[in-house]
Amino acid sequence: MNPMLNTAIAAARDAGKVILKNIDKLDRLNIEIKAKNDYVTEVDRQAEQQVIYHLRKAYPDHSILAEESGLDEVAGSDYQWIIDPLDGTTNFLHGFPQYAVSIALQLKGRLEVAVVFDPIKNELFTATRGGGAQLNDRKIRVTQQKGLDGALLGTGFPFKQPQHLDTYLNTFKAVHPNTAGIRRAGSAALDLAYVAAGRLDGFWEIGLSAWDMAAGVLLVKEAGGIVTDFSGKADYLETGNVFAATPKVFPALFETIKPHLTDDLK
Repeated sequence: MNPMLNTAIAAARDAGKVILKNIDKLDRLNIEIKAKNDYVTEVDRQAEQQVIYHLRKAYPDHSILAEESGLDEVAGSDYQWIIDPLDGTTNFLHGFPQYAVSIALQLKGRLEVAVVFDPIKNELFTATRGGGAQLNDRKIRVTQQKGLDGALLGTGFPFKQPQHLDTYLNTFKAVHPNTAGIRRAGSAALDLAYVAAGRLDGFWEIGLSAWDMAAGVLLVKEAGGIVTDFSGKADYLETGNVFAATPKVFPALFETIKPHLTDDLK
C-alpha cells in the first residue's frame, strides 16, 4: 500500500480516537466561536495535533494546511497535506453522529492521497490517484444513476457566506422537484465520500474551504465521478464552490443549477 496513504490512515484513526474519547464530555468542552455559526473546540485542536504529529514524524519536509493551525509551509516542498481534524464540529457538539476526519495530500497542486474517516461508524474511505477508491478496503464506485429523476443528492447551506443564501435557495428550488430527495447532513467530507460510495448520486455546495473537500474530491474522482467548480473548471479548492456527481447525473445537475447562480459564483 502507498506509504503516504498508510501514514494518513494512522493519523486519521488516532484523531478519531480523540473524538470518540470526548463524545460523553460535550457539556464540559471549551467551545470558541471563530465566526457566526463556526465553532472550534479543544477536540478539534487535539485531533489536529494527532494528525500533524504523524505527518511531521513521517514527512518533516512536507507543508501542511490545517483548519485550526493554518498553513505551515516548508520552503521548496512540492507536497502539501490538507487537514480537517473534525469536519462537522456543529454536529459533534449536538451529538448528531455525522462528522469525520479528513486528510488529503497534494503534489504540485494535484491531489494524490485521500482519507475520510468516520469514527462513529468506523468507516474508512481512502483513495490514491490512479488507484481507485475504497471503503474499509472494499472498492467503491459511483452509482449508475442516469439523471436527476430518481436521484438522491447531498448539499450544504452557505452558512459561512450568508450573502449567498438567496442564490442557494434558488438552486435548491430548481433541483428539488426533479429528484428523489436532497439531504443536508452537515459534513461535506462525508457527503463527497457518500457520492463516491454510491450512497448519494450528486452533491453541490457554496463556500467550502479546501480542507472541507480536498479528500472527498479525490474519492469521487477515483470512484468514477465528476467534480468541478461552478464554472465547470477544476478550481474548486480555490473558489470553494463544488459540483460532484456520477457521470450521467452531473450534466443535468450542472445545467439545472447554473442559470440560478450570480455572476460572482460562475
